Amino acid sequence: MAQIEVQFTAADREAVNQAVKNAESQTRAEIIPVIAACSGRYDRSEDVFGLWVGLAAFLLVWKFVPAEADPSSWGTPSPVLQFIAYAAAIVCGFLGGAAVASRTGVIRRLFTPARQMSDEVRLRARAVFFDQRVHHTSGSSGVLLYVSLFERMATVLADQSVMEKLSQTQIDSLCAEFTQRLHSSSPVTALTDTIRIVGTQLSEVLPRTDQGTNELADALVLLE
Repeated sequence: MAQIEVQFTAADREAVNQAVKNAESQTRAEIIPVIAACSGRYDRSEDVFGLWVGLAAFLLVWKFVPAEADPSSWGTPSPVLQFIAYAAAIVCGFLGGAAVASRTGVIRRLFTPARQMSDEVRLRARAVFFDQRVHHTSGSSGVLLYVSLFERMATVLADQSVMEKLSQTQIDSLCAEFTQRLHSSSPVTALTDTIRIVGTQLSEVLPRTDQGTNELADALVLLE
């Protein structure tokens, strides 16, 4: 079983699915909730942390293996051994630091610029928008609510009909409030609250009709 699927219980998924059904009972728009474990690889943050650890290891070895030989001391290492010790400290420190960072989300977030994470979330959300066929509804009324756990960011993407009814300012406001909820509550709570608000707003501009059909599944999508 994928790691992200373990984080959310059957009750969590049912809560999101029910929120989608309730929202879509008011509007002909199609709402797709997605939770992704991460939106980017962030290799550079691992390398940066590895360089800092390598530098720290070099300074530590340099303290105990001084570069200048003491002629009066029989225990002073040769220049070749000194160089090997320094090189080994840097290489081992870099590799060890990079390995630790690759397994520690806190370190990777600390060494990754917020702008880069924001860009990665937007790019992954756009890819999911097409992969999940949100843009293929007959009325061009799909709405993607995307949460990325690693970055602790959320975004909202809407198809043409929704964009025509809701201004870009409203979409941006929904996205900002969505992210704020993600920082103050659980991902499931943030998602269900946002679904409810989106459903209410869309019910006023794209109300449900008797001819409306459910083209996309009302189910939470989990992505690694």
